[in-house]
Amino acid sequence: MQQWQPVKSATGENEATAGTPGSNDTLAIIAVTLAAIVAFLNVFATQPLLPLFEQIFHASKSEVGRTVSVTTLGVALSATFWGALAERVGRRKVIVLSTFLLAIPTILAASAGSLTHLVIWRFLQGIVVPGIFGVTIAYITEEWPRARVPKVMSLYVSGIVLGGFLGRLLTGVAAAHQLIPFVAPNWRNGFLVIGAIDLAFGCILWCWLPNDSVLPAGADKKTNIARHFRNPQLLATFAVGFNVFFSLIATFTYVTFYLAAPPFWLSPAKLSALFMVYLVGLIVTPLGGIWISHVGSRAALICSVGAGIIGILLTLIPNLLVIIFGLILCSSGVFICQAASNSYIQRIAQSGGRASATGLYVMFYYTGGSLAGVLPGLLWRYGQWKACVALIVFVQAVSVTIAGSIWKGKDS
Repeated sequence: MQQWQPVKSATGENEATAGTPGSNDTLAIIAVTLAAIVAFLNVFATQPLLPLFEQIFHASKSEVGRTVSVTTLGVALSATFWGALAERVGRRKVIVLSTFLLAIPTILAASAGSLTHLVIWRFLQGIVVPGIFGVTIAYITEEWPRARVPKVMSLYVSGIVLGGFLGRLLTGVAAAHQLIPFVAPNWRNGFLVIGAIDLAFGCILWCWLPNDSVLPAGADKKTNIARHFRNPQLLATFAVGFNVFFSLIATFTYVTFYLAAPPFWLSPAKLSALFMVYLVGLIVTPLGGIWISHVGSRAALICSVGAGIIGILLTLIPNLLVIIFGLILCSSGVFICQAASNSYIQRIAQSGGRASATGLYVMFYYTGGSLAGVLPGLLWRYGQWKACVALIVFVQAVSVTIAGSIWKGKDS
């Protein structure tokens, strides 16, 4: 494989060689975007199926919500491991290996005979995902000129948006329509198709993703992690990640129950189509990367969270078009917050420890997602969707407070 090698300065930083570093740079950008797509094809695939799972497995909302929360829990538990491994053996190796490994529990999820079995395979999916998601963030920071990182990162987040949408769409459509030729409609077919995509994308990443331009120096995991926990700005960013992802998962997990009930009565296929609101992020997020470069991560995050709060409040109006607009504001706000946080954490983490810093960020990020799959379900019995909205607004307000008071420096 012909390798693309970014230009490095004497200090080890990428030179800002903006413009045309060659065709391999284009392949590298496509590759990291595909890595984002394949990771998030898997993570939220069961969300449009939750009302269906209630009926099939005769389970409660909190119980079927575990098919989302255990995946994010697996990500949280394994994120620091994958980050430390990438710093020892190389980021590209970890990304490609993880993509191939992800196909195994994905395909096995299609064979689940009970909710418990499905939860187990979903947990194993989550264990593998950080080897793609978190490590690719560090890869982008190390392999591209610093001036271009926000733009490349925004394209990467666009891949997250597209992957999250396609994963939900495939499973939702598979439950109602013939997704595989000569095979009757079934929710299991969606997992088979996603597993095949995992394998295909693994081959593409193996061919297109360049080797690390600077191999890891075998940094000590404990030293890096201890250093990260002494950095208040990193700690604040971890907390922001926790809150941002909590808001996204709580919104799009429990809004399915809200819209599957009267007066909306949306089917699984229509619920999966609802996630088309994510596609707005394909436009918003790249523009957000440019915006972040001009106004800074802190200002971008505060404005984006404000848009998200307005959006979630709009879902209380019992009109489907208004709810869809509110969900567009929620999702677009989260995507820009994610791009802002990812860019900020790579700027303030010391070189050589960015993969482990990203691993910690991913751990907190997905811990928030894990709680979001369960906690709103406990509140549902007291106030249904209104109680969920109140919780989400509170969490978003905390994010604004943290970023506004602790994120500092010229890059914030």
